[in-house]
Amino acid sequence: MPGSGYVPLHQVDISDKKVVYREATATGRIKLKPSTIDLIRKGKLQKGDPVSLAAAASVLAAKLTPSMVVLAHPLKIERTEPKVVVGDNSVEVTVRVAAHDKTGVEMEALAAVAVALLNIWDVVKSYEKDSRGQYPTTVIQSIRVTRKVKRAS
Repeated sequence: MPGSGYVPLHQVDISDKKVVYREATATGRIKLKPSTIDLIRKGKLQKGDPVSLAAAASVLAAKLTPSMVVLAHPLKIERTEPKVVVGDNSVEVTVRVAAHDKTGVEMEALAAVAVALLNIWDVVKSYEKDSRGQYPTTVIQSIRVTRKVKRAS
C-alpha cells in the first residue's frame, strides 16, 4: 500500500548484534473464587494439580514462543524458572527466562506466564462457572515484565 504509511512485517535484523547474557522476569495472575482456591489447596480438582501443570506449561511456552509470536527470533533458552503461588483469591505466576543470545527474552517470559495462566484456567473452569455457564469473576490480569537484564558475557 504505497503512501499509506504501511510497513511490511519483518523480523528485526540481529545479524550484527553480539551474543550477551539476557534475562527477563514476567508475572501475572488469575483471580479465582475462594472456593476454587480452597479446592486447589486441598488437591481436590478433578483435572489434577494446576500448580504443577502451570509450571510445566510455562517451560514449554518459553521454548515455543517463536511458534506463537510471529516476529520473535528462535533463542537458545538456557533457563526457565517458574514460580506459582496460590494466594487468597488468585494464583500468581512468575517466570524468569535466561539465555546468552543476540536478542532479549521478554517475549519468552511473557508467553510463559500467559500460557501457565491459561492452563490454570483450563483446570479450574468447571468450578468457576456460574449457573449460566459464564465466568463472572474469573480474570487473568496484570501480565507484565517486571525485570530485564542485559550484560556482556
